[in-house]
Amino acid sequence: MKFTQRTRGIVQAIAVVLSLAVPVMFAISAADARVGGGGSSGSRGTRTYSAPPSTSTAPGTAQPMNRTMTQPGSPGMAGPAAAGAASKGGFFNRPGMGMLGGLAAGFLGAGLLGMLFGGGMFSGLGGLSSIIGLILQIGLIILVVRLAMSWWQRRQAPASAYAGPAAGPAAGPGHLNSLRTGTGFGLGSGSAPLEILPADYEAFERLLGEVQAAWSNEDVEKLHTLATPEMVSYFSKDLEENKARNDVNKITDVKLLQGDLAEAWREGDTDYASVAMRFSLVDKTLERGTGRLVAGSDTPTEATEVWTFVRPRGANWELSAIQQTN
Repeated sequence: MKFTQRTRGIVQAIAVVLSLAVPVMFAISAADARVGGGGSSGSRGTRTYSAPPSTSTAPGTAQPMNRTMTQPGSPGMAGPAAAGAASKGGFFNRPGMGMLGGLAAGFLGAGLLGMLFGGGMFSGLGGLSSIIGLILQIGLIILVVRLAMSWWQRRQAPASAYAGPAAGPAAGPGHLNSLRTGTGFGLGSGSAPLEILPADYEAFERLLGEVQAAWSNEDVEKLHTLATPEMVSYFSKDLEENKARNDVNKITDVKLLQGDLAEAWREGDTDYASVAMRFSLVDKTLERGTGRLVAGSDTPTEATEVWTFVRPRGANWELSAIQQTN
């Protein structure tokens, strides 16, 4: 009888843990479904570890890179040879999460072991009050771990990543080519002024839609014509993870609502432009094969991101980084 009661207590505890953990994981997956995984990835040349200046579209700071092949102090963007070296993912092994992801896993593992050996996850599950206490403690741990991860990522970024200049002139809603067309000025001896023309803004807006469409169609070949090899390596990895979950992410009705130039500069024969964009989209994750809705809805949502584009002199612009904004 005693063994049966203990077994029942363990089963109840596991059920409680799963009921809390599964929705959290689904929420993270849903938030990370769109292009770029809802994180900050890519390279911005010598400015990879410096945040782009604030703008009227994105008045806060851009988040530091979670995934990048550019090493601190390196002169430029990672080349094709490095494209296969994208960082490993996973719920407890995401870039920038290493130590703290292990901490979260340790909390969960330690609790389950405690239950298996009769000590309870925190202090036993003898009654309703204990279960409520367990739920509150797990919620507190999740909150603390998320705050700690955010603090750790900021600590790993150089201080300059949070010291961008003040926002430029206000930009009204509309297309990029109808907004501010100021000149960005590079820093350091290797940089030079770069003027962004209306045709460039048209290219940025077009790439916003084309990248989303190629991602939605899982067209990696098309993505190779729109983004750098580094970014395509991240997209390919994220698409493979979707396939492993038997999911497909569909992005439709992408509309640019507002955008403006954060900075533009030149490094040698390579041009860079970081553009803040606020856009709406319909973001749905479907079960592959059946079309059953897994996450999202037909209701448009909005996102504000900073996209960095790169082009060798005389070539076309390509997407080289996506950064989330605070």
